[in-house]
Amino acid sequence: MSTPTKKPGTAAGKRSRLYWGVPAVLAALVLVVLIAKWLMGLPAGASFVADYPGHSELPAGAPEGFPAWLAWQHFLNAFFLLLIIRTGWQVRTTTRPSGHWTRNNKGLIKTKNPPTKISLELWFHLTLDALWILNGLVFAVLLFATGQWMRIVPTSWDVFPNALSAALQYASLNWPTENGWVNYNALQLLSYFVTVFIAAPLAFITGLRMSSAWPKKATGLNKAYPIEWARAVHFPVMIYFVAFIVVHVFLVLATGALRNLNHMYGVRDDDGWFGFWVFLASVVVMVAAWFLARPIFLRPIASLMGKVSR
Repeated sequence: MSTPTKKPGTAAGKRSRLYWGVPAVLAALVLVVLIAKWLMGLPAGASFVADYPGHSELPAGAPEGFPAWLAWQHFLNAFFLLLIIRTGWQVRTTTRPSGHWTRNNKGLIKTKNPPTKISLELWFHLTLDALWILNGLVFAVLLFATGQWMRIVPTSWDVFPNALSAALQYASLNWPTENGWVNYNALQLLSYFVTVFIAAPLAFITGLRMSSAWPKKATGLNKAYPIEWARAVHFPVMIYFVAFIVVHVFLVLATGALRNLNHMYGVRDDDGWFGFWVFLASVVVMVAAWFLARPIFLRPIASLMGKVSR
């Protein structure tokens, strides 16, 4: 008798891919480190890092440090993003919704056509999206009103060679000097710029296109912006946010955890424990929200905004 082959879609096939995939990723990482160290050891590589140390000079008048509002915004963004990613995955993978929700058409929002019935998971996802967007608008206004935008928006072309230099230093494990209280390195600056001004708007406009709020009878608009495009972009944007969060948290903890946490949560530039305890309290809140985001708790809240049914 012939031995049955492992099909890619089976559990055995998935274990096989994991078995070979993990060593392959580790080998690739080791290769990247070795190549980066080799490049850093070359005269040209050393000269490049000397010319471009990894950070661009900020414009005159750029603020130093972090205001209290930025600490609150950081927590709220993390809070909403965590739950948005969770509910987004639920919407994508749930085959039997835990319930359905229909908007009350007699409130502030009234439409000519009857509201569309959606799953409870999608209702929660859209509600979180709305709160995240509102928080993002407040963030953007404060960002430009206080000059904090200069810390995360490129203002010079040398940000790109400096970002390459910072990436080379990270890859060689000879990490660039961190002083986020004064100035981010160029790679951080570009990643924050992409996250705030590219990824977040993309998440919004693609999510809006897929939502029931989008006008279905707008033939010309729907032809110019097909829903297939939105679907093709929305999920990769979510993957980007997951990758950004993982790398961001890792670097925060690996490049001076206490000082970094004081920057983001304590609004101070020292190595004390205050920021850590505030961060720990925020984690407790997020974990509690994760476990409380269940149908038994969501149904009473959803019923305040519409009709909940099985």
